[in-house]
Amino acid sequence: MSDRDDRGNAWRVSPSAYLARRPASFAVSAGPLSRYLTMADGCRLAVDVHLPTAAPAGSAPPARLPAICVFTPYYRRFALAPGARGTEPSPNIFKYRDMFVPRGYALVVVDVRGTGASFGTRDSFRSPKEREDSRTVADWIIAQPWSDGRIGATGISYLGAAADFLASTGHPAVKAIAPLFSVWDTYSDHYYPGGVLLTGLAETYEKLIRALDEDQRETLRTFAYFADPNLAGPCQVDEDTDGSLVRAAVAEHRGNFRMPDFITEFRFKEEPLPYDASFSSASFSPYHYAHGIRSDVAVYSVSGWMDGAGYTNGGISRYLTLPNEHRYLLLGPWDHGARVNVSPWRAQVEPQFPLLAEVLRFFDEHLAGMETGLKAEAPVHYFTCHEEAWHAAEQWPPLPDASARLFLTDGETLGRDAGIAGSDRYKVDFAFGTGTHTRYERIAAIDNRDYYGDWQGRDAPLLRYTSPPLEADAELTGHVTTELWLSSSEPDAAIHLYLTEVEADGRERYVTEGVLRALHRKDTPDSAAHRTKWPTHSFRRQDAAPLVPGETTGLTIALLPTSWRLRKGSRLRLAIAGADADHYAQIPHGRPPTLTLHYGGAHASRLELPLKPHAPQGGPRP
Repeated sequence: MSDRDDRGNAWRVSPSAYLARRPASFAVSAGPLSRYLTMADGCRLAVDVHLPTAAPAGSAPPARLPAICVFTPYYRRFALAPGARGTEPSPNIFKYRDMFVPRGYALVVVDVRGTGASFGTRDSFRSPKEREDSRTVADWIIAQPWSDGRIGATGISYLGAAADFLASTGHPAVKAIAPLFSVWDTYSDHYYPGGVLLTGLAETYEKLIRALDEDQRETLRTFAYFADPNLAGPCQVDEDTDGSLVRAAVAEHRGNFRMPDFITEFRFKEEPLPYDASFSSASFSPYHYAHGIRSDVAVYSVSGWMDGAGYTNGGISRYLTLPNEHRYLLLGPWDHGARVNVSPWRAQVEPQFPLLAEVLRFFDEHLAGMETGLKAEAPVHYFTCHEEAWHAAEQWPPLPDASARLFLTDGETLGRDAGIAGSDRYKVDFAFGTGTHTRYERIAAIDNRDYYGDWQGRDAPLLRYTSPPLEADAELTGHVTTELWLSSSEPDAAIHLYLTEVEADGRERYVTEGVLRALHRKDTPDSAAHRTKWPTHSFRRQDAAPLVPGETTGLTIALLPTSWRLRKGSRLRLAIAGADADHYAQIPHGRPPTLTLHYGGAHASRLELPLKPHAPQGGPRP
């Protein structure tokens, strides 16, 4: 099976069909125009401009073009080692260049301040200064003789959030953005899922950005994306003929922030730094600036079911939050950046879905002003694993009335009825981890090809509850949520939940997971800047409360969203842990709690499942 767009009938005109009718009309110039732009504070940013040229025996491109911007901390372009052949100097950019430029767009790529060949230092992950820089870049673009005055932006991860930043400036030239695999709230979508710090990510990402920012080439080559020995540091701009400017820029980068030191300053969401009352986790999160995005800007959010620690939530929240008329949501069987098709039933590792063809159609419609038929398509598309098919929907969640309830009961079972009161005890093992083939590696730029293939038996030491066999197939699409009644021997705990499908032959397949720090258990409504359709927590200091050891309390935890076809004869299993040593911080440090899970009676712990109404007897019932 594959993720091809002809799996199902989700589109009137599929992305691949659209691309077939929109061939390249122009050539890409041999090299970009490259220069420094000076920002308001005097910092100089390195900028590449890729323009189309006439193809052999073809017509010349229009004199004025719409521009697509990409703002990156991962080098707009590399210098190449002497004698290098066959090495792409823009490994993170070429796919945008080769899709958009031959079809009549200018591509403008910027090294954000403190990175690549740009000067300055980084005072933050995704600094608010970068947002103001993007406004200056937009002003410069529309003043160029090749510009038609219209600007779009796109990119994966950091680059996608930078597109949000640009749109949030309210610049009138910005018409459309396509944030791909990018967060909405950096705190809960990225570094503190459920309020628990991803320590492994902070440490690995620090190694990556230090290698990039300070041009540490040997270290950089330990990352699969940058392993080519011909990549020789950031490429200088055209005026820097002797490389002295890029060397001076890199020297300034040594003053950049340090991620492990920086991110641990934000124990609570939106709490200001002790030395800067104006700066909090909101300052480097797109949702904080959403009010600045004009209502006429079109927005296409893209994510995947294994997109990091919460990027999928970010894509959905962006779609739910913005009131813009033209907004779209695409959720595929992908990891971060769609490097891999994560479905266990895939025909090949590499995705076959033409993602940038869909983005091209979006920009053609909303940036270039073409009639593409996109407005006649459903606004939401998602892929269901095991069915291996795409679906279209008019809303998220696509199955708003689909609901089934299972209770945790005696004998480590999941049943239809709450049953009699009881409890199970679990001593947290701080050595338990989920391994190195998980959703978390890719967001740290670690190559991963086989997702959770080693899960079989991994959850055996955990507290587990398993349902009876399903008597019919069922589709699980959306957020599974849990209400758990727990007591702890310690005043805090991290509750890690894993949902799996146990097939009729005993094969266990990871489906999704969720986490919550008990300190942050207070349920809070969503906000106008951060809409959700699942239970949320504020993660703010004023709402935090330690547990009272031995006292039973309720916790509502939303697992990460998925779309998964469950097969007849399979059973659902919920596993409960108190740690993931491979990725998350210990809670509380060095004091593994004993957790008591209560069920039945007044403390009926349960799952709520967004399940299509194909309920078996003795199993989930809508």
